[in-house]
Amino acid sequence: MNVKRVSDVILFISTCVALVGLSFTGAMGLTFLVLGCALESYGVYWPLFVLIFYFISPIPHFITKRVSDDTDAASSACRELACFFTTGIVVSAFAFPIILARVEVIKWGACCLVLAGNAVIFITILGFFVLFGRGDDFSWEQW
Repeated sequence: MNVKRVSDVILFISTCVALVGLSFTGAMGLTFLVLGCALESYGVYWPLFVLIFYFISPIPHFITKRVSDDTDAASSACRELACFFTTGIVVSAFAFPIILARVEVIKWGACCLVLAGNAVIFITILGFFVLFGRGDDFSWEQW
């Protein structure tokens, strides 16, 4: 068997294992979010609005990847602006359930579950971009 072929198989298997792991952590984060909304003692579905933050958090990175032509540069204004907007989106996702709990729209237990879900989901999103943003044969552009 060819050595190049063996390394390709190992890379494929490790990528599949990483993708399954990311899927599991994403499902675990969404479970925390749904538990914070659907448990009988909480029963308010306002925290589901953090899903909007989950969907818009990678958009600045996507725009930067398309617009930025100098991939070798360590830093650029476009990349820094995308990091700034992404940071604002992530901070807003963590602040939203805290504000809802402070004005007593949701209970603090639901807030804690949503914050735990936020942490797990954003770590999953970061892991996805770290794993598939390497620029090798298995990049996120294929998905």
